[in-house]
Amino acid sequence: MTTPVTQRTGAPQAAPEGGSASGGRRLGERLRNGFGLIGPRHGRHALSAQLLDALALPIGDDGVVAGVDTEGQPAVLGLNRPTPYDVVLIGGLWTAQVLALRAAATGARVAVETGRPQAWTQMVHAMGGGQNGLAVYDVGRVPPQGASAGTPVLVVRDCGMRPPRGRVASGPWQSVVTLLPYLSPVAPRLLKQARLAGIQRVSPDEAAELGRTMGLSRTEVESLPALPDGVTLWCTDRDRQYVMTQPTEAEIGLLGTPRRMD
Repeated sequence: MTTPVTQRTGAPQAAPEGGSASGGRRLGERLRNGFGLIGPRHGRHALSAQLLDALALPIGDDGVVAGVDTEGQPAVLGLNRPTPYDVVLIGGLWTAQVLALRAAATGARVAVETGRPQAWTQMVHAMGGGQNGLAVYDVGRVPPQGASAGTPVLVVRDCGMRPPRGRVASGPWQSVVTLLPYLSPVAPRLLKQARLAGIQRVSPDEAAELGRTMGLSRTEVESLPALPDGVTLWCTDRDRQYVMTQPTEAEIGLLGTPRRMD
C-alpha cells in the first residue's frame, strides 16, 4: 500500500541561528504567558517523486491463528470483518472451542449457542464466569449482540446434526461458526451459504459427497478419511489449505489434546 505524502505550505521553517534581541524578548513573553517551552526548529520533511514508490506500510494478516499450514507458517482466519461472514466446521468440538478461546483472546465477544451447555461449562468458569468475553445460551436463545468495530462478536452454533435457523445471523463485525459433527442433510445448504468451510476426518462416503458438493480434487477427497486429530482442511471458493491446530499448554490444561471425536 503506497501512502501519499502531502507537503503543508504552512509548516514552520527553520529559524536562523542567533536571533535578534527583540526575538529574545518575544520568546520570554511567550514563556511567561504560559505557552510552554519552544521546541527545536526543523525544516519540513520532503520526499522526491522518484522515492514515492518506495514509501509503503507493511500490513500482515489479522485474525485468529487456527494453527500452522503445511509449510509451518501461521494460518490465520480473519473472523472479525465489516461484512457478514459464515463459517461451517464439520469436525470436533475441541477445534471449535480452541477457535472460541482464541477469538476471545483477540478481544472479540463470543456467544455460544448450544444444546450441551455442560460441554462449555469449564471454559466459561476458566474465563471468569462469562464476564470476560464468552457467554453460553440455549438453542434459540441468543439475544442481539450489538456487534461493532470496537466490539466484534463471534457466534458459535453447537446445535447438533440439524441446527435450526439461528435467530442471530451473521452481520457487520459478527461472524457465525456452525459446528456439524458429521455431514448431515442440512450440510449442503449451510456449505452453500458459508464463506469458509473446515473439514476434519470423515468417512469415505462423506468425503465423496463433500467432493461433489464442494468441488474437491481427488487427492483432497482421498485425504479426508485419514486426517490426523487436530488437522482441518479449510476451504474457500478458490483456496484449500491443510492446517494443524497446535494447542498451547494452557489450552491443553483446559481442553485436553486434539481429538476428532467427543
